[in-house]
Amino acid sequence: MNSDGFQPTASYSITVRLRISNRPGMLGQITTRIGELGGDIGAIDIVEVQRDYLVRDLTVNCSDEGHGERIVKGLDGMSGLEVVNVSDLTFLAHLGGKIEMANRIPLKTRADLSRAYTPGVARVCRAIHEDPSKAYQLTIKKNTVAVVTDGTAVLGLGDIGPEAAMPVMEGKAMLFKEFAGVDAWPICLATKDVDEVVAAVKAIAPGFGGINLEDISAPRCFEIEARLKAELDIPVMHDDQHGTAIVVLAALLNALKLTGKKIEDLRIVVNGLGAAGTACAKMIVAAGAQNVIGCDRFGIVSRDNLDELPPHQRWFVEHTNPRNVRGSQREALDGADFLLGVSGPGTIHAEDVARMRPGAIVFALANPTPEIMPDQVGSNVRVMATGRSDFPNQINNVLVFPGIFRGALDCRAADINEEMKLAAAYAIAGIIPELELREDYVIPSVFNRKVAPAVAKAVIQAAYETGVARRERRSLELEGT
Repeated sequence: MNSDGFQPTASYSITVRLRISNRPGMLGQITTRIGELGGDIGAIDIVEVQRDYLVRDLTVNCSDEGHGERIVKGLDGMSGLEVVNVSDLTFLAHLGGKIEMANRIPLKTRADLSRAYTPGVARVCRAIHEDPSKAYQLTIKKNTVAVVTDGTAVLGLGDIGPEAAMPVMEGKAMLFKEFAGVDAWPICLATKDVDEVVAAVKAIAPGFGGINLEDISAPRCFEIEARLKAELDIPVMHDDQHGTAIVVLAALLNALKLTGKKIEDLRIVVNGLGAAGTACAKMIVAAGAQNVIGCDRFGIVSRDNLDELPPHQRWFVEHTNPRNVRGSQREALDGADFLLGVSGPGTIHAEDVARMRPGAIVFALANPTPEIMPDQVGSNVRVMATGRSDFPNQINNVLVFPGIFRGALDCRAADINEEMKLAAAYAIAGIIPELELREDYVIPSVFNRKVAPAVAKAVIQAAYETGVARRERRSLELEGT
């Protein structure tokens, strides 16, 4: 565990190649030293054995990059041992990128070529020209999503540019494929101009069945999404907003089952009014919440300065804070039932949470460092969630976007509307039977294979009920979807 209280994790794994004197007890000394330095040994492999020395690879989980460096330095000073090489396993996993294109049909003979490409392909082109809807039957459009970013709000790293955003977008594409069979492709745009982003996405849209907007900074993300939803006839969703909101609502619904509270009776505080905070508030209100208070770094946002606020925060104060209370974030937490943190590391303190009612629910979602660590909250908090995989109740968008786009693609939805998002949240919550709910288990694992199909099914049902599904339902049922 490092000084911030973080446990070693596979995301900071290193493999250290050591040349070790061939004498008894050396391996024990090495493993003891790594343990003293807080490392978690995952594997020990022999690479080479000679009379006087052995070469071993030790895979060690660390808590951060600095921790790994301290472990290597600690080993390097030991007698009878030489550090030959150090490899970062996360970087190795990204060498050459993480995704690739693969053919679905064989291309081994002249006949194969004549059907897949010229001259046979011309007939297919003419068929689509005469009836553009056939692109869904005769091309990858029916199963392809563009993961679009401008690199301005990547993870907790901020504006790092489109090239540096690529590893995240590749990872997103992997998750689409792994959990829902959707073929997704990273589209990283070298522009921050709203008009240019909208124009670029519109220009590439014919080749995709859906658009997943990702890691675009606020407030530009709001306008980009709104314009694309209005101007395209395929589903568009900004996952940082709506994916987060859907998982938050799903976890909250299950937390309420444990605490016996009702959403309409909750006093809710949202700490952080960016893209995710605003979207979460909208979804929670849509689910029945009546008393939501928003806080930015200056404290409670009230209607007193309505004209000075950006549009998304203006919506927030117009639809929340019914008593128009004022004050600090700490004062907002007096008697609160649910605290949602979508701001930054360390912005919530134990004494603040102590002001909440017994049986409180706290979701601290800043990544990689939450607003408050789980071991810092008091006994009045019954359910705690973060965005991290090394703590219980991980709020992770991977529970949403594969299934929601799977459903939207399958029914050929023209939009992903609020009803479809709510349906997704209730589907995720319903994965866990009430008898299995616990304080440390209010949201399914990201590896639960029941999630994406359940979300897709619920989304399809909502799409037909709201009239945005364009595929004949009978043909969908014949496919067994």
